[in-house]
Amino acid sequence: MTDTVPGFPMPRAAGCPFDPPPEMLRLRSERPVARVRLWDGSTPWLVTRHEDQRALYGDARLSVDPRRPGFPHFSAAFQEAYSQMPPSFLNMDDPDHARIRRMVTAPFTIKRIEAMRPAVQRMTDRFVDAMLAGPNPADLVAALALPLPSLVICELLGVPYDDHEFFQSRSQVGVRRDASVAESRAASGELLQYLDEQLQAKLATPGEDMLSDLAARVRDGDLGRLDAAMLGLLLLGAGHETTANMIALGVLALLEHPDQLALVRDTDDPKVVAGAVEEMLRYLTVVHNGQRRVVLEDIEIGGETLRAGEGVIIPGATGNWEPDRFPDPARLDVTRDARRHMAFGFGIHQCLGQPLARLELQVVYSTLLRRVPTLRRAVALEKIPFKDDGVVYGVYELPVTW
Repeated sequence: MTDTVPGFPMPRAAGCPFDPPPEMLRLRSERPVARVRLWDGSTPWLVTRHEDQRALYGDARLSVDPRRPGFPHFSAAFQEAYSQMPPSFLNMDDPDHARIRRMVTAPFTIKRIEAMRPAVQRMTDRFVDAMLAGPNPADLVAALALPLPSLVICELLGVPYDDHEFFQSRSQVGVRRDASVAESRAASGELLQYLDEQLQAKLATPGEDMLSDLAARVRDGDLGRLDAAMLGLLLLGAGHETTANMIALGVLALLEHPDQLALVRDTDDPKVVAGAVEEMLRYLTVVHNGQRRVVLEDIEIGGETLRAGEGVIIPGATGNWEPDRFPDPARLDVTRDARRHMAFGFGIHQCLGQPLARLELQVVYSTLLRRVPTLRRAVALEKIPFKDDGVVYGVYELPVTW
């Protein structure tokens, strides 16, 4: 058996908050398919090359079902939660995954998401207005990065925005790697009950929103009510947590690279902004602890044999920083063609909400930098609290001034 690399997740280098852990980059060069030791003593495979990652994402011999033996869980709390809650389509294999995903795909088509651009622009301008009218310095996370995607997903789902503090606090427990089993169970249970109550209201009084669509599926017998609540829970959590982190971390990265910031701030070309967003997604890869799978049938890859029942971790950050695919990958270059990045995963399980995330990031980056051209950090970089402890990377706070 291949020697095991101790300790995963791996720490980032001091003073390099945007870089993937150097040990993972070293493994990609020297041992692109290597065993790593997790919190529970298990030793799944870590696959770090771009080409191998794309191949595995599309391989039906891997399962995303966290209830299967050998699945490499993030923590004891995640393992416990998956064992007690019904699966969501995010953690289903085909054909069940495809059947459920088809029920929620329509609102996320590029055409329907693009039609939301004027509304997202208005929301963004309102939050920027409020930030500029308030105290200076301000926390960009609280002023813009978190409330904007929360409001957008509330509008899309048909959930009252007045409840955003409730579901944000519970959702953040769900992505904390250090959350206890009790904390995770309580937060998930409260969110699931909340979504079930929202569905019940939509069954009585439907509207023009995604929860009403799910309620109609329940009424027609296509979905159980618990399944529909789980779908709503997934969309509510995923719809704001990753985008909120990308907004704040992306702004910070641009502030640290003023030449790249100027290219985004000073352009009137939406294609330039769209390309910059793809590069930001590549460069930051906020889902930083890897996609998790378990092997169903033996797979030969990278000179190793992955046996049935063994876990696999696919860290997108290493693939997105591969020099053969993205030359000089440690350089943030908003003019590069970064479209083959895997920040949203790849294959049948790639992120359903990626058109919405792209739209929000395009609007936020260009609007904020254009309207606040003197924006800058209000504290030293080393004083900014980074989310090393979460499944999704970002910052807890980003004090800015102008």
